Amino acid sequence: MRDLRVGLGYLMKGQRWVAGHGRWFGFGLLPGLVTMVLYTGAIIGLVFGADDVIAWATPFADDWSSPWLGIFRGTLTALLFAFGLFVVVITFTAVTLLVGQPFYENLSEQVDRSEGGEVPHSGLPLWRELWISARDSLRIVLRVVFYGLLLFACGFVPVVGQTVVPVIGFCVSGFFLAEELTAVALQRRGVELKERLALLKGRRLRTLGFGVPLTLAFLVPFVAVFLMPGAVAGATLMVRDLVAPQDPEPAQAGPHSLRKTD
Repeated sequence: MRDLRVGLGYLMKGQRWVAGHGRWFGFGLLPGLVTMVLYTGAIIGLVFGADDVIAWATPFADDWSSPWLGIFRGTLTALLFAFGLFVVVITFTAVTLLVGQPFYENLSEQVDRSEGGEVPHSGLPLWRELWISARDSLRIVLRVVFYGLLLFACGFVPVVGQTVVPVIGFCVSGFFLAEELTAVALQRRGVELKERLALLKGRRLRTLGFGVPLTLAFLVPFVAVFLMPGAVAGATLMVRDLVAPQDPEPAQAGPHSLRKTD
């Protein structure tokens, strides 16, 4: 449980960092504003079109009597909307990071610089960094869609589908959201996607403590835009500790330990 608090602490520290560096906060808002316009339109389309999509997909239920038709299609509509939000949360971050790659990389470098020590650079040209980011983001999105479809199917299970499944969904979203955000700092350090996932799985509770609250906040795109610069800053702070040398005293393992404590 301590790692959950530590993960949340990084999120708060990141927001405080950008609050104290106003220029970088404004700098980091631009990509999110562009992406927000696109996603607002997508969400509006989902709100007004979900009923029609479900009705089109379930013609066999047209002759069902009330209230079963309403309950059945209402449940499917709610699940479709939840799945849509699930995907939007992850893809919003991926698209925003892709659009704002130069912005967020500079912000992440500034966080490293302000904290002291080495400021890593990938040494790759911009086009190569954009290609790697797009490729890795697509891999993450495919994983999210897979888990989303699996959870969507589990949503039909009575009771469990309305209680346990949404909680698992937020945890999955939070984990992959944290991966997307930490990728900015880890990619500068030459850490590949497979290694990034292993690193975050090794500190799963810390990752969830950072990602799940952010996932809940990112359900509101307008809020996501203003939290994005601080989220990148907080993810950079978390990366600095995750890749730091291990603490030699196991009993006092803190944010700088790489050992699995979950």
